[in-house]
Amino acid sequence: MTTASILLLEDDLLLGETLGDLLEDEGYTVRWCRNGQEALDVTFEESFDLYLLDINVPQVDGLTLLSELRSAADTTPTIFLTSHKEKEKRKEGFTAGADDYLTKPFDNDELLWRITALLRRSGRLDGLCNGRLCHDPEHHTVLFDGNALELTRKEYDLLTLLMRHCNKTVTKAMIEEVLWSAGESGSEGAVRVYINRIKQLIGAEMIENIRGVGYRLVS
Repeated sequence: MTTASILLLEDDLLLGETLGDLLEDEGYTVRWCRNGQEALDVTFEESFDLYLLDINVPQVDGLTLLSELRSAADTTPTIFLTSHKEKEKRKEGFTAGADDYLTKPFDNDELLWRITALLRRSGRLDGLCNGRLCHDPEHHTVLFDGNALELTRKEYDLLTLLMRHCNKTVTKAMIEEVLWSAGESGSEGAVRVYINRIKQLIGAEMIENIRGVGYRLVS
């Protein structure tokens, strides 16, 4: 299983739900957006390991969205999912900065193979590194300056969440969603305990408290 995060841009309700379920069953974290403007806004708030983009979507189309992201030096691997079959449209997709292109309707297994291949080529399946921190997902370990940190499960989940969104604010709602499943009760006090424990291990200066909002890992 992988902890890679995927931004899915798809305006078709049924297909969006189907792809979201498929990817989450494979262990991916999925953020589903149904229009290009929403997807663009999300990229300023969160970091992703892969973009899956439809082209014909409301407000900002997929081609324009990716062009804007690439012009802002966003190199996140990208696959276009689209009903366009003509050669010229595929050329536009690659010109905009796409890494791969899959025409609808497509086989779900083929999509998963392409995602895995692209993530592996980009090094995003081999772990995540932010400065002195590196995540080894295979062994469920975080290394600091090459040494494995002794973390409880919730400390591990919280730190890897912060790492996936390095230099961006992780909100309290995002933390609660990761740390506590349905039926579990959490508290801000418990989160502060986990944060303070992590600060002791990696240095207090590496985690900023965004008062009233959440926390930010600084690389």
